[in-house]
Amino acid sequence: MSPPRVIFFDAAGTLIHLPRGVGYHYCEVAHRHGCELPEDALAPAFRAVWKAMPTRPATHAPRPDDDRRWWRTLVEAVLDRLAVGPAALDREAYFAELYAEFTRPGVWELFPEVESVLTTLAERCELGIISNFDGRLRTILDGLGIGARFHHLLISSEVGADKPDPFIFEQALARAGCPASEAWHIGDDPRCDWAGAKAAGLRAFPLARPAHDLRILL
Repeated sequence: MSPPRVIFFDAAGTLIHLPRGVGYHYCEVAHRHGCELPEDALAPAFRAVWKAMPTRPATHAPRPDDDRRWWRTLVEAVLDRLAVGPAALDREAYFAELYAEFTRPGVWELFPEVESVLTTLAERCELGIISNFDGRLRTILDGLGIGARFHHLLISSEVGADKPDPFIFEQALARAGCPASEAWHIGDDPRCDWAGAKAAGLRAFPLARPAHDLRILL
């Protein structure tokens, strides 16, 4: 197997994770606003809403609000599912703080092997990220000390296409000046990362924690 010229990574679930889970932060921010949300019900509510959310539009250009409106719709739906009315929580103020919460230091963590794997791979090829995220990802990566390691950062809200749309992979290859046959992509999502990368012609490395981690690339 010939070495790649560039390796692209997914971000959340591949390089970074929320050690306390999404539900914890939804509840913590609500608590600051004087509202107690049921943490045991929040995670299932979030998962159900996430699955039901509409696909973000493929604009092939930066989406004007950096997908903030999409996230606001998701949060509103989670609160509706938990029957949290306006008398219990100022939704506008809650969303504003919750949106910022996920850029705060200590909220995200790197998976244990990430730094050592990136250090080794950076000696061999260029590194990049292809992520279904928004502009907050830059703040998160810089806060974790790994933002500068990546030559190419493709964020779906800025590209105007979410994985598995081939467009975001094509844009990544164009920015890297690399043919698909010489690029790898690694991620944890079977549809977005594995099938999406393969359909775009990249070599896909399926990541399935905890069975294996990023050291499969070494």
